[in-house]
Amino acid sequence: MNARTGLVFLPDASNGTAPASGLLSRHRILVVGGGQQAYGMPGPPTGIGRAICVLAAREGACVAVADVDPVAARDTSALITREGNTAQAFTADGSDDAAMASLIAGVLTSFGGLDGLVMSIGIASGDHLAGTPASEWDRVMAVNVRSHFLGCKHALPVMPAGGSIVLISSTAARLPATSNAPAYVASKAALEGLCAAAGREAAPGGIRVNIVMPGLIDTPLGRLATLVKPDRAGTPIPLSRQGTAWDVANSVVFLLSDQAAYITGQTLVVDGGLSGLPACG
Repeated sequence: MNARTGLVFLPDASNGTAPASGLLSRHRILVVGGGQQAYGMPGPPTGIGRAICVLAAREGACVAVADVDPVAARDTSALITREGNTAQAFTADGSDDAAMASLIAGVLTSFGGLDGLVMSIGIASGDHLAGTPASEWDRVMAVNVRSHFLGCKHALPVMPAGGSIVLISSTAARLPATSNAPAYVASKAALEGLCAAAGREAAPGGIRVNIVMPGLIDTPLGRLATLVKPDRAGTPIPLSRQGTAWDVANSVVFLLSDQAAYITGQTLVVDGGLSGLPACG
């Protein structure tokens, strides 16, 4: 039994070992937040941004891996190229307007176009309202909302019809009791408004904008969150396990692909039923 998931068996898709089917063949994909931090943990699980990059590459995409940490971006890119797939590392602060404009330009130069954008960056800071300095509120909003806005702003004008943007949110937006950080909760809730606005602007050009909303996922950041809020680990989940980063990545790849060609302005919740079903037991 997997001690963290509480489940004897996970399907190959949830383990990141399912065979590829070419869903993103000839696609050029930029993942902002494609690196990974281990937070000092030995043998950490794969994070969401890295899983998205690796899976997109396995499905045939050329992947631009962008992260504020250049080493993290290079590590993900190297992992992809070792598997025989195509990736290039970029360094950028997603909350900086000029940096995001330069990043998009760099991807266009390297790959000759941009068919998909994933904004997979987010931080949490503060402890309840009283323990959240205004400066930290602003920092969280800059990383978690401003960056997603800048990604949409700079990517949409250069994306072709059939392009797709995916914003990574969190079920904390709908279940605030799962987090003690009000800035994080508010920032993730704001993404649905941004998705609606960007999706409306993008639709005439045949470009789609959607959200993937993960629940409790076993990632390095998820384990760190459990250290801060220990009762998180005991949250009852109808499917009886935390998700994996691959569970999230599968949903993102679907929304980037032509199989989701008639889906836009939507939030795809990946949470094992946490937000939509009564608690089991």
